[in-house]
Amino acid sequence: MMASEILGRAFFLEGKYPQCFSLFGGERRGAPVTGFLRVDKEPILLKCQIKRADHLILFDLSLVDEQELLNEVKPGGLILLHTEKEIHAFTRLRRFKIGLIEAGALAREVGLGETFNMVMLGAYAAVAEALCVESLVRAVKTMVPGKVEANLKALQEGYQKVKIFEREELTDDKSGMD
Repeated sequence: MMASEILGRAFFLEGKYPQCFSLFGGERRGAPVTGFLRVDKEPILLKCQIKRADHLILFDLSLVDEQELLNEVKPGGLILLHTEKEIHAFTRLRRFKIGLIEAGALAREVGLGETFNMVMLGAYAAVAEALCVESLVRAVKTMVPGKVEANLKALQEGYQKVKIFEREELTDDKSGMD
């Protein structure tokens, strides 16, 4: 998955050690793909799938449900969602830091059609605060073969327009869990 590879390169440019791999569904265009990225200050020797992520970037909400997300992300983690919905639609996820962005609309506005991975990467940089957006810009310039200016604009739009919601401490009556 190109987005996780670009994100890995950006972390590498900051002197970190990334490990990136993907799992593919059916081998057809548009089939679900899962990209994994580990990042550490030291070389990574672990070579297995990530069971519970610290951060999750979800491009398509139709592929999972809320309960699955609760189980996929570590407590106190971060979830970035490509969605038109507002935060009130994600009450059960408020135990995580959440970023919401309408990435498809922004990608279309800058001339990328339905390809919105750069919007999501820009949004991730803003929500996670784990790397400098300048590192993403450098990674895009070296890895993206075409429409570089449009991709950089998409990155900037994602960074500036993501809606960020800090984690909330949920009580039993507020969690929505029955």
